[in-house]
Parts: sequence; structure tokens; C-alpha cells
Amino acid sequence: MFLDRYHDLADGLIRISEQQGSLFAKEVAGDFNPIHDSGARRYCVPGDLLFALILGHYGLYPRMTFYFRGMVTGDLPLQLAEDTDNHLQLSDVDGRTYLDVESEGEGIRDAAVTEAFIRRYAAFSGRNFPEFLEPLMHEQGMMFNPDRPLVIYDSMAFELTAPVAADVSMDLTEATLDVRGRRGEEYLRFSVHSEGRQVGHGTKRVLVSGLQPMDAERLQAFVDDYVERREAFGPA
Repeated sequence: MFLDRYHDLADGLIRISEQQGSLFAKEVAGDFNPIHDSGARRYCVPGDLLFALILGHYGLYPRMTFYFRGMVTGDLPLQLAEDTDNHLQLSDVDGRTYLDVESEGEGIRDAAVTEAFIRRYAAFSGRNFPEFLEPLMHEQGMMFNPDRPLVIYDSMAFELTAPVAADVSMDLTEATLDVRGRRGEEYLRFSVHSEGRQVGHGTKRVLVSGLQPMDAERLQAFVDDYVERREAFGPA
């Protein structure tokens, strides 16, 4: 599967190097969040890669909810577990859980559909900044610290209400940012389409930390640098 490029599996343990995580963020998601850069001081594996590995291993279910419990560092040995209630977990060897997943319904085992769903969702999710989040910050008059941006995946859920084919796509239906002091909660609500009709919907929740009053010039400089890096890398 295409995900082999972005992780290693040996003795039942998954390891994701900083380089592998960074490549997935850039190549698949078009995500240039500095926290996913190999060598970053606060590096963490992209949440969308963890999401992808769950689907790649267990398949796609009509209803799935993902709870991200902590930041995964590079080369951390991880293991997958599943119980009888279709509850999935991604944990380290010491038992700390980094991702909880609830699934319902009959699994979709079509590899082409699963890969397409992963790719389309990761590309949609990677558009969060600057396309979705930047205008929300302007609207609220608040922004993250451009010197230490901290935008972290909290949870994601979707429900498929009709069969899905490999032409699946996601479209934003609503984006909101709730500000509580120096902390923000961003919600991205999206629709899922396949074969010319809507076949589902979902929500992504993101935590934005270290909010401060808007400085449009500083934020624009960050956006310009972000876009320049993305364009220099090439299309996702």
C-alpha cells in the first residue's frame, strides 16, 4: 500500500521517523505546519498519518470517530489493538494511548476506496492553514504566535450514509473558531461526495494554543513564508 513509504513495521510495532512523517504531511496532505518539519524542536507525527494508518490497517467503516490523545514523536514504537466492540487504539509499548478510534457498521474492505478516502481527506485536512484558519483568526481579531505556532488535532468524526466509490471527495460546509482567552477551538464541518452525490458528512476539531491579539503584518509574513515553502515543494 502507498502508506508503506511513510512508516516501518517490524515485530508488530509501527515506527514513523521524522522524515517519514514530514514527507506524508507535505506529499499527501500539503501540510507545511512547522511542527511536522523533520528536525523541528517540537516535532510531532501528523495526525492525518495516524488516521491513515488506522484506515490502512483496519479498513474504512461507515461511522468512525478519532480522538487524538497526545503528540507522537519520531521513531516512537507504536502498536495497534482492537477489542470486540470495534474500539481501536494506537498506543506505545508502555501502554500510553495516542489515538482512540470508535467504529460502527460493516467495514469497507475495498483497498482502492480506502486509499482514495485517505488521500482526499488528508488533502482536505491539509488545507486548514491558511485557507480555513487564517480568515477565522482575522474574524476573531486573534492569531497564533507566528514564532511558535501550535495548531493541534483534537478529534475527527465522519458518517457515511450511502456507498462510497474511489472518486470520493470532501468539501467544507462550515468553519468556526471559538476563542477562550489564549486558546481557540476550530471546527471544520465537511460533506463527503461520491459519484455526483453527497454520501456523508464529518467534523474535524482543532486546538489552537497561544492566541494573541491580531498583528496582520506579522501573520501575513508567516503566511507568505508558508505559501512559498509549499509552492517550492510542489503540489501534494
